[in-house]
Amino acid sequence: MRISTSAGPARIELDTAEDPPFLLVLTHGAGGGTGTADLLAARQAGLDLGAAAARVLQPYRVRGARAPGSAARQDQAWLEIIGKLRRRFPGVPLVQGGRSNGARVACRTARAAGALAVLALAFPLHPPGHPDRSRAAELAEAGTEVLVVNGARDPFGIPEPGGGVHVVVLPGAAHALTGQGGAIRRVVGAWLTELRAGRPA
Repeated sequence: MRISTSAGPARIELDTAEDPPFLLVLTHGAGGGTGTADLLAARQAGLDLGAAAARVLQPYRVRGARAPGSAARQDQAWLEIIGKLRRRFPGVPLVQGGRSNGARVACRTARAAGALAVLALAFPLHPPGHPDRSRAAELAEAGTEVLVVNGARDPFGIPEPGGGVHVVVLPGAAHALTGQGGAIRRVVGAWLTELRAGRPA
């Protein structure tokens, strides 16, 4: 399906469910798409629990750009997408997330979207080689439970846990989280189970 936004159309791949316990909305990294193994594993973790799951190809990628451009414009378009998806699933708790740049968007917009929790796959704590340019404030900005899943060898750094931010580090993995689908499905599934039970990890 397609959703119109102020930044252009977004493309949504939606798995619906009967009476879902939550709506899981995921998006991609800066130059990527919705078919990466980590996003598919997180989606499957949601489907395992009966969730409705949406994977969002953001407007800038639909029009062929590789860089997201203005963060404010990207966030605004995301909130428009979330608003329309939530109208389709009224009253269903929202868990939003993504990988890399998509994780940043999910954190920055969580309060405005009214998200129950945020899933941050390969959260890019800082540009490679520049630990002084930390994005830790974006994690705190979420204002809710955040699960970070990063690789131990990620050159973008690994966030510290605390203040509602829970961090799982996958040994041997880099930023792409290659070959970690099974681990991601297990970790995200356990976290979603705790959220559904009202007991954050």
